[in-house]
Order: sequence, then structure tokens, then C-alpha cells
Amino acid sequence: MNKQELVDKVAKKSGLLKKDVQAVIDLTVETVMDAVKKGDKVTLVGFGTFTSIKRKARKGRNPQTGKEITIPAKKSPKFTAGKAFKDKVK
Repeated sequence: MNKQELVDKVAKKSGLLKKDVQAVIDLTVETVMDAVKKGDKVTLVGFGTFTSIKRKARKGRNPQTGKEITIPAKKSPKFTAGKAFKDKVK
């Protein structure tokens, strides 16, 4: 399912206009990303938790040349599914 299909389904189930649902989804995603970027944890009970993790610098290999390279440290987003989400997928 892509974003537009999600908007269509939510609009149909809720009876709201697609443009209103689109705006809410866009703002929700933007708000979650901004919070995680600042280092905050966003928890949607039953759905899951969005956090950021720090990855250490590490050694790797260039697949074309086989030469060893250093992959720099960075922050990455992480999502952990909640219990209700996991149970529903089972």
C-alpha cells in the first residue's frame, strides 16, 4: 500500500475528505520525523515506537575494488512494532 492508497482507505472509513486526510497524514509524518531528528522518542501505543539510534563508525569494503573503507558514524531512524501490531500481523 502506498501513501495515496492509505489516504483513500482512511477517507473512505472515516467519511472525511481526501484532502483533509492527506493533510493530517502529512503533518503526522512530518511531526514524527522532526521529533525523532531531535532525539525524542515517539510512541503510538499499540502501533509502535519511533526512535533514533547512533551507529558507530565501522570498517567495510568497496565491492568494486575490494579496498577497505571506513564507514562514518551516523544517526539512523528505528521503528519497533507494538504488541497489538505484532499480534495482528501473526
